[in-house]
Amino acid sequence: MKEKHLVDEANAVIVQKHQVSTVTNKLNEINNNLDDIKKSQSESDVLLDELMGQMQELLENASRNNEIDVNLDAVEKELEHEPVYDQVTIIDSLEQIDFNKNMSWLDYLNSVDEYAKKYNLNLSDDPFRNLMSKSQILELQKRIKEDFAYKNANCDKYDYMIAGTCGVIGGIIDVLLVGKPGESDLGDFVDKKANDITMKFAEMLGFDKDKIIKDYEKNVATNVAKGKEFLDFESYYKKRVIQFLESKFKINYDQTDSSQVGGAVKDLLKNNHHVKSLGHAPDLIGLFFSILNQFTDTSSFVSNGQLITIKTETFELQGSNFISKIFCGFCNWIGHLLSDWIGSNSSIAKGNRGSGIPIPFYELFLLFDFGQFRYKPNDKKNKEVLLSFAEVCTVVFQKGYDLRHGMAMAIPVLITELLIRVMYVLKARFYHEKGWKECIPSANIPELRRMLLVGHGTLCMIDGVDAYIRSDGVNMVEFLLRTNLIGWVRFGYLGLKEVNAWYNSGEIDPEKVDEYIEKELYLMVRND
Repeated sequence: MKEKHLVDEANAVIVQKHQVSTVTNKLNEINNNLDDIKKSQSESDVLLDELMGQMQELLENASRNNEIDVNLDAVEKELEHEPVYDQVTIIDSLEQIDFNKNMSWLDYLNSVDEYAKKYNLNLSDDPFRNLMSKSQILELQKRIKEDFAYKNANCDKYDYMIAGTCGVIGGIIDVLLVGKPGESDLGDFVDKKANDITMKFAEMLGFDKDKIIKDYEKNVATNVAKGKEFLDFESYYKKRVIQFLESKFKINYDQTDSSQVGGAVKDLLKNNHHVKSLGHAPDLIGLFFSILNQFTDTSSFVSNGQLITIKTETFELQGSNFISKIFCGFCNWIGHLLSDWIGSNSSIAKGNRGSGIPIPFYELFLLFDFGQFRYKPNDKKNKEVLLSFAEVCTVVFQKGYDLRHGMAMAIPVLITELLIRVMYVLKARFYHEKGWKECIPSANIPELRRMLLVGHGTLCMIDGVDAYIRSDGVNMVEFLLRTNLIGWVRFGYLGLKEVNAWYNSGEIDPEKVDEYIEKELYLMVRND
């Protein structure tokens, strides 16, 4: 309907354009006739001046010779001149659309159609094309091809060298500083920052730090007197923070053992319930199931390729109406995630790092229950077993492959990305001598897109070789623990974009069109 309205408006503009063109032609015709009139008048003036001069000369001669008999017939004949108005071309009247302020839009469109039929105007073709001249059409086609179409990259050897070098730097950082959970320098740094964020959040909600210090001193004194071991202050403080937040943001889907769900979820444990319980996922899937579970008194799990939902105890959300209850459910989800992403209090009580919450959408891997992969636990007492891919992903999470480790893995990927973009800007500015505006590293630039693909591909190649060697090529759990999932996801996304650009080369790129429209709208709003 909206497109039909635009076509009607374009057809009306075509008719108006024809009217303007006709009026312009008539005005030119009138101007030409006026020029002819002025020319005729000028010629008449010259002739009249000549005749007046001759008359004056005759009178002077007659006066000298006393001859005043002048041939009036001859003079009258000389003065005879063709009337100016006989030379003016009669101009036809213009056809107009009978438009008035009381006319409806439909009546106006009918008038437009009648006018178009009378003057044989073609309104059946693309009206927008008919509104432009041939030169304008060629210019538009050229601009669309240059600015809005998919184009293949035209990289030189320096672009590939820059991208490859940046990828090697990112790969080295990934191998040396990320590694696998529990053996990562960057991981330890991220863990500490995650703890700080959660503690600051708890203090904002009224967590009494001074009271915890006093409790810890009493706890230490008691354990020393009894000869028992005790937690260090940092672990003790972290445990109390988690307990405080869990009491603040209670939820009904926090079952940690298969016995608590009647055996419906196989192998549900304290160190894997965060990945199996869908409400613990820090993504849209987790938000949806968290709200759903809180409203319906249920708990939803994904395990070994199955979606499982069980009934829980009645859970009453705060709020006076539906919207406020939704908001409270959202707050519960956020608050509970912030308590869980640094590990459970039971694991911290044992002095362990603990399993936090999964990387966004990692829980979907538990749906892929296929294959048989060899896994040999570190404990020499346990024999080698065969696990499906879903079971492998569960074990990988239990060993610390959580959101905190995901943030550590994102650091070399981010460094690679930034290095490539910075180097692209410097090369474009100082090597190709482009203006600063042309050097903006937009991902839609074909050369930059190819450089990012090569750079992240190099990082993933180094990461994959390292993971394969350290896992002996057969231990799937060890291989995944050392695999940079963030880097592979980024590489896969860039690969799909490159294939799409290659396949649709010359076609319109909707992302470029959207970007251009957003810029134009921003300028319009800013000017207003």
